[in-house]
Amino acid sequence: MRFALPLVAALALVVNGGASLPIVENPPERPIVIAHRGASGERPEHTLAAYDLAIDQGADFIEPDLVPTKDDVLVARHENEIGGTTDVAAHPEFAARRATRTIDGEQVTGWFTEDFTLAELKTLRARERLPRLRPGNIAHDGHYEIPTLAEIIALAKRRSAETGRTIGIYPETKHPTYFAGIGHPTDARLVAELHAAGWDSAAAPVFIQSFEVDNLRRLGTITHIRLIQLLAGSGAPADGAQPSYAAMTTPDGLKAVARYAHGIGPDKAMLWTGNTPSALAADAHRAGLKVHPWTYRAEEPFLPAPYKGRAGRAGVRAEIRAALDQKIDGFFTDFPVDGVQVRDGAP
Repeated sequence: MRFALPLVAALALVVNGGASLPIVENPPERPIVIAHRGASGERPEHTLAAYDLAIDQGADFIEPDLVPTKDDVLVARHENEIGGTTDVAAHPEFAARRATRTIDGEQVTGWFTEDFTLAELKTLRARERLPRLRPGNIAHDGHYEIPTLAEIIALAKRRSAETGRTIGIYPETKHPTYFAGIGHPTDARLVAELHAAGWDSAAAPVFIQSFEVDNLRRLGTITHIRLIQLLAGSGAPADGAQPSYAAMTTPDGLKAVARYAHGIGPDKAMLWTGNTPSALAADAHRAGLKVHPWTYRAEEPFLPAPYKGRAGRAGVRAEIRAALDQKIDGFFTDFPVDGVQVRDGAP
């Protein structure tokens, strides 16, 4: 049941015969800062070093994209194809495993996590995925392993104890229909690890996100952890559960999402129609959904036109500030230090 007034104020009106009293509103929740693949603007993405730096910078949540190994261990990689994020191409013992796969309707050539055991993946080292845009990160190439979900959970718990802050995790289930179709389903394994960590409630410091729909609905039957429906500016969910992401962002579409999800994670561009705020954030809030847009990055190619050409990271900071003006409930960023400072009122 929802009250138009805080419960104490509502009861006071009754006790005082309905006499006018000052209305004290519940303070809004502070928007959360989600470290997208860790502090990936400053360390190679999806490494313990990137997650650890994000925590040092004040991030509320660290975000691992999860894919399975051949022996069904969940590890953090942006995609199951790892040619661009590891040194696998430099390992002659794995040359024969280069392959072409069709994933969500697209042909991809490279090396795939599902063809490697965890022990084999642990012989590889991470490298910067965007070396031209992030040359400073190249210095960290070859230093870090591919982390497992278990290692990321342990990091979040250890750093929570050290900092006195609750560090949450925000895992994405990557290509769940594809992985289920090749005999490596991931959703039940993800839930089992989260539950083993003591996380099985809407109060747990966890969100589970997916661009697909049916796996979120299934997840809702086996866990109480909050679920986030990711949305892209074009196309449709790969599982075919909805005709388009656009259909899911109408007021009726958002009401349907609210029946199984706690919130939405839209492409940040979907918050705008030109330079004017779109109706998405307001419509989602009316449907009872939280709004966590992705992804705020400092490099010029990622900045919308109004924010390009500014010194340092002033562009991304201004872009985040404009999104916060739309009362979003959190946001993904590769630069959590800037996100935290802007969220907390820094210029």
